[in-house]
Amino acid sequence: MTAAEQATSVAGARAKAVSDTIDRIREIEGLKGVTRESLSEMREHLYALAAQTDLFSKEDFPPPTDGDTNVRYVLSEDDDQRFALYLNSILPGKLTEPHNHTTWAIVVAVDGEEINKFYDRKDDGSVPGKATLELGEEVTVKPGIGVAMMPDDVHSIAVVGDTPTLHFHMYGRAIETLTERVGYNIEEGTYEYYKLQGQNQR
Repeated sequence: MTAAEQATSVAGARAKAVSDTIDRIREIEGLKGVTRESLSEMREHLYALAAQTDLFSKEDFPPPTDGDTNVRYVLSEDDDQRFALYLNSILPGKLTEPHNHTTWAIVVAVDGEEINKFYDRKDDGSVPGKATLELGEEVTVKPGIGVAMMPDDVHSIAVVGDTPTLHFHMYGRAIETLTERVGYNIEEGTYEYYKLQGQNQR
């Protein structure tokens, strides 16, 4: 098999594996809705997809080289911009402020580690622009360990180690449609609309 034929074969196998996974996840949401239990079930299918590491190489999905700290490869998205699956490559040292998603979200690793810190909001939301967060659980996302989030869950990330990540980020709606996301400044006790970082590649 020539190199071109091998690349075509891998691309075809990858497309089928992604499509089959999305079909299962779409079915779970349709039958069970969006709950912590259903998201955990969806995550299991993303674990199985991530285990097929030969389909998601860094040669096919290289880390950013143009000054950005992350790049999102769009693997799948429905015509109505639902069930969006990205393969994110994020450089070591990348940090985000605490933020929500306004849709369900699942993060699963093919390669690399990312610290996810989760926060509980303690104020009653009565003062616009003000918020008090308390640090809760911390999870290091790595192969075999992922996180699943409800729309209002708040987390921050930090990419550690020396290896750029290759992580699946799946959302109930395409990330560019999530215009009501909120980012929090813990030190100042404030929040504002969250600014999307990085670029999509299709």
